[in-house]
Amino acid sequence: MNDPVDSNTGEPASETHYTTASRAHVVGCHACGLVQPLARTVEKQRCTRCDAVVHRRHPDSIARTWALLISAAILYIPANLFPIMHTSSILGSEDDTIMSGVALFWNDGDYPLAAVIFIASILVPMLKLVTLGFLVISVQRRSIWRLRQRTTLFRLVEGIGRWSMLDIFVITLTIALVRFKSLAVITPGPGALAFASVVVLTMIASMQFDPRLMWDNIEPSGKKHD
Repeated sequence: MNDPVDSNTGEPASETHYTTASRAHVVGCHACGLVQPLARTVEKQRCTRCDAVVHRRHPDSIARTWALLISAAILYIPANLFPIMHTSSILGSEDDTIMSGVALFWNDGDYPLAAVIFIASILVPMLKLVTLGFLVISVQRRSIWRLRQRTTLFRLVEGIGRWSMLDIFVITLTIALVRFKSLAVITPGPGALAFASVVVLTMIASMQFDPRLMWDNIEPSGKKHD
């Protein structure tokens, strides 16, 4: 009969222990990735390879992440309410928001394109805000629940965040195409600036959040928890 296996590490639950970099007194450089001994006598340690300032953890990671997330959440409202594109032609002028663009493609039968824009421009930014907020709160509450799964979730959020810029790319290509053909005049609306700010702020927030803080909540004994 097989011994019980820990769901987070794949190792036998009764023999699962950790040797972290903090306990080994080593630190990795944020710039070049070099792992080196952590100096205790130097107030500001520098990397021996690239001379960048070395930190055990990102300075003020939680505070900076919260500030960026709150700013992005505030801008997320005008990004969806304000026009993202203004079109002027001989037939008149029209303002389009993200949702009106999704509805237009949906009503025209372009269901895949409508779904892509909805997921990339509305669903992904919202889920990224919620997920990063959840991870920060879990660190502040010193939670040790499913650390490996939470780390994977962070990597997923960090990887797909850049695709939220799809709407901005569509507007840029549309403006270039329409102006080239002299059919109309299309200019970005205030919603485009707010939306781009949301994407940039959430990307920076994910860069400021240090996922190693989640693993600092493990007891000094190094034993794994369910």
